Amino acid sequence: MTKQHIEQLLQQAVITLQESGELPETTPLFQVDATKDKAHGDFASNIALVLAKAAGKKPRELATRLTEVLPPSSAIQKIELAGPGFINFFLSSTALTDIIKTVLNEKAHFGRSPMGDNKRVLVEFLSSNPTGPLHVGHGRHAAFGAVISNLLSAVGFNVYREYYVNDAGRQMDILATSIWLRYLGLCGETFTFPSNGYRGEYIIDIAKAIYDMHGTHFVEKAARVFEGLPYDEPEGGDKEVYIDAVVKRAKTLLGDKYPAIFTLGLNNIMADIREDLTEFGVHYDNWFSEREFVKGDVVDRLLKTMESAGHVYEHDGALWFRSTEFQDEKDRVLVRSNGDKTYFANDVAYHLSKFERRFDIAIDIFGADHHGYVPRMKAAMQASHIDPERLVHVLVQFVTLYRNGKQVQMSTRGGSFVTLRELREEVGNDAARYFYVMRKADQHMDFDLDLAKSQSNENPVYYVQYAHARICSVLRQLAGRELQFDEALGFAHLDRLVEPQERDLLNTMSRYPDMIVNAALQYEPHQLTNYLREFAHYFHSYYNAHQILVDDNELRNARLALMMAVKQILLNGFELLGISAKETM
Repeated sequence: MTKQHIEQLLQQAVITLQESGELPETTPLFQVDATKDKAHGDFASNIALVLAKAAGKKPRELATRLTEVLPPSSAIQKIELAGPGFINFFLSSTALTDIIKTVLNEKAHFGRSPMGDNKRVLVEFLSSNPTGPLHVGHGRHAAFGAVISNLLSAVGFNVYREYYVNDAGRQMDILATSIWLRYLGLCGETFTFPSNGYRGEYIIDIAKAIYDMHGTHFVEKAARVFEGLPYDEPEGGDKEVYIDAVVKRAKTLLGDKYPAIFTLGLNNIMADIREDLTEFGVHYDNWFSEREFVKGDVVDRLLKTMESAGHVYEHDGALWFRSTEFQDEKDRVLVRSNGDKTYFANDVAYHLSKFERRFDIAIDIFGADHHGYVPRMKAAMQASHIDPERLVHVLVQFVTLYRNGKQVQMSTRGGSFVTLRELREEVGNDAARYFYVMRKADQHMDFDLDLAKSQSNENPVYYVQYAHARICSVLRQLAGRELQFDEALGFAHLDRLVEPQERDLLNTMSRYPDMIVNAALQYEPHQLTNYLREFAHYFHSYYNAHQILVDDNELRNARLALMMAVKQILLNGFELLGISAKETM
């Protein structure tokens, strides 16, 4: 690629000045970037500004020396100095148009690279508690994790996608109890549903399925269920204490029947989640069950190891991790005074298992509300002699839906939320996936439903897909005229591509591989969506300004070669995003 070629030329110039004593042996890193204003060339470098101090020269003076010793290259048409010492490079026409040959020769492999060196990366994403259907907030995590995984694979990492199923703990017991109470209601029992129970319609649907399958097998009188319990919140009680008491009573009354209710509820919701994600084009290599994981002695072994290393202590009957010794803000409880292990203890063991499974890097894609969780987990890794830099956390901000300019109100526990399935049915998979990743993860996302459905240039996914559809239309017109694309003839006359809009397209094409690397290594899929929108803009500008199917056979095939390269890059980008390539719109 031309950027790498310019970097190599500058490196050679640096070596020449080092050999002459004008630069020290060690020099800081410099940049070569595509210019935004083509009046300043195609690429520019800050090398003279970065090295001026080490050279003891003014930046512009050093820039002059660097250009004087720069090796000659047929790829460079001219070089100019700008501002305080930037070096601007103008590419030759051949250097620009060669990208077309590269794209059409490499096809689906264009933009992919082996730089990841097949390092094993585990990407854990979404991992939503299986307490209900996926909602629109979960959708952002699903799309984000899927695209990050695709990008990392594209640059040579061996990626393993994992969903950590939180199927153990208090929330799952509240879910099972909520289902059972709705089941009792279907069986004719009357009572006030707990204020802190799960209230969505899906709870009633699961209860109906249990009733249809088992009849009255799980029935208990409501009077026995609620007898002697503390007050709920509306009556002046504590809703958390109350729901815990209801759960305990459910377990007591159901006895060995309770696991059946628990499992039926879990399996129903997990089946819905799996189906929803499959339809959304999100796939996992492993569904890791917390419940199965903690059945063994893995957590106990962790605690013993940390205790023998002096990283834990007892206080008020509980077992604590000395996480403040590893830059955490406070120590963390591993085992409560009642003997129950905390979620944190289980999660530390789970994360250690990632490295025991010989993954080089573990990436957690968490919600923004997990910000405080990062330092304690890194502290646990450090205490376990795992380099904390091998554990990467990407925090994804929340999603707010807007319809007709007004915010759509949602409450997960109350059951009044928009599911991912409903969103997909309304705007389509393509718009959902594109919109979810077109902002940086740390930016709150306002999802405009009306914009996502609109067929206009303001809708970014429509805009980029329309670029592909337009090229398909050109190819249909070509066939309609009983003509064919002659690639060899097109390649032989790429020097005919001299229009400013053609140069914009060629320059943007050359940036694609670097953009993919940056998007992958920085965990920023929005770089890809931004690129595609800019690329589509240059294409639409070109399409509107110039005819592709001209009578001139040489120029027509040169322009068709350009169109085929544009089409291929769009296809490659769409594949990474998980969106479809429309042939008609």
